[in-house]
Amino acid sequence: MAMNVAGKTAIITGAGSGINFCFAELLLKKNCNVLIGDIALRPEAEELIEQYSGDPRSKARAIFQKTNVREWAELERLFITAEQSFGGVDIVCPGAGVYEPPWSNFWYPPGIEPSIDSSRLSRYAELDINLTHPIRSTQLAISQFLNPRNPEERRPVSPSNPRCIIHVSSVAGQSTPMLAPIYNAAKHALNGFVRSLAPLEKEMGIRVVAVAPGVIKTPLWTENPDKLRLIAEDDEWVTPEFVAENMVKLVEEEEIGIHTLSGGTTMVKVEGGFILEVCKHLRQVEQYNDPGPRIGGKSVSNMSIAQKEILERLRTKGWGVI
Repeated sequence: MAMNVAGKTAIITGAGSGINFCFAELLLKKNCNVLIGDIALRPEAEELIEQYSGDPRSKARAIFQKTNVREWAELERLFITAEQSFGGVDIVCPGAGVYEPPWSNFWYPPGIEPSIDSSRLSRYAELDINLTHPIRSTQLAISQFLNPRNPEERRPVSPSNPRCIIHVSSVAGQSTPMLAPIYNAAKHALNGFVRSLAPLEKEMGIRVVAVAPGVIKTPLWTENPDKLRLIAEDDEWVTPEFVAENMVKLVEEEEIGIHTLSGGTTMVKVEGGFILEVCKHLRQVEQYNDPGPRIGGKSVSNMSIAQKEILERLRTKGWGVI
């Protein structure tokens, strides 16, 4: 069920920059309160918080709560803050993510610098961020949707009183570059997770959907020389603003326009389990017999550079030996 975001409240993790920042900004402009959970804020996010926290004329408010999404207790505190500050939450976007960083990376095993992963802890930080945190946030969201603190003021979720959880997947949920095995695995898993919750919309009024962006022009790429070198001059970027615009549509609309192979546009129904690929073109990612990501912003041309370096590392004696 679609819902108008005006007058609603959203929790967004990772909105200190990038796609999630743009999503937060759009929601605030549409008079939706936003609670941002992130490790830190970039200057533009600090300005956004200041703009929507100190102006009494604004119909929406923004709050920042420092949050390490790897810690479940900190995720729980976000939902407590939403209840205390806004009476509850209507939209949840557990969007914080990392792209195979050196400190938690398949090609730098636990115990090998620069990895922070430890054999003693038996976990990968990247999976905690990219997969476990969205799953736990979804549990917390559903719980609060069903059990508002003041049910007389904020009715529990139902088909006539819907809520929305929107995830940030990736074209890596289908494609599998050798550079990022853990990231690929997380996004494949996230797609399956979103689809498994599809019945919640019809039965309970909880729409669980996802966007699957291509290569996005965010600091994750533009301020990382190691990743930026993988992009050729003629590679196409997708802007975070374009992704955010379509995230809002997945919350507010019953249908969305996707691009056809002939160059036209056709309207398709948005419902629980829907995954929208956002590259140069918009495309619904099908569960079965899907043709895969379209050209135009779906990948980088110089990925072979990273693959060559990985293979050279593996040929070095003692790889992975602690």
